Amino acid sequence: MTIVLGLTGSIGMGKSTTGRMFMDEGIPVHDADAAVHRLYTGVAAPLIEARFPGTVIEGTVDRARLAEAVMGKPEAFKALEEIVHPLVRQDADDFVAGHRENATPLVVLDIPLLFETGGEDRVDRIVVVTAPAEEQRRRVLSRPGMTEEKFAAILARQVPDAEKRRRADFIIDTGEGMEPARQAVKAVISELSPAD
Repeated sequence: MTIVLGLTGSIGMGKSTTGRMFMDEGIPVHDADAAVHRLYTGVAAPLIEARFPGTVIEGTVDRARLAEAVMGKPEAFKALEEIVHPLVRQDADDFVAGHRENATPLVVLDIPLLFETGGEDRVDRIVVVTAPAEEQRRRVLSRPGMTEEKFAAILARQVPDAEKRRRADFIIDTGEGMEPARQAVKAVISELSPAD
């Protein structure tokens, strides 16, 4: 039986780094953000161009133009989600199905908006990546092009960290540094791995 572990966490918590730690331990990880990148050069591009003309250049979605088309426009953002979310979900479902066929014991679905999109029903257990709020803020505001306004807008769309932690089966705190986080990842894998 394949256990599907949902990996989530708010912006700047270290979720992508934690996903790489699972991969380092040999656990297959489906990265929703990477899936979006693939879809933006594939099946999603013509659908996005049809809804947001001028956002696709030479068959690839131009993320900056797309951001301009949806930023601060809730209806446009919702329309984009209605195009992208089902495609990402299908991509993840195909990933899980392939691993079930191969009897892979544990796989990870890295879903940034797991709670926001009602994704709990797609996974068996949930790990939430967290860090102290001041550390989160420092990490996010150090990103190129990030502003206080953008950060606030992103946080407003996300379930609060405390609520995510309350609903988690496992919590990995990256605020203590990467080595304790790596040990926490190993502990999760150990707990979910069937005894030989």
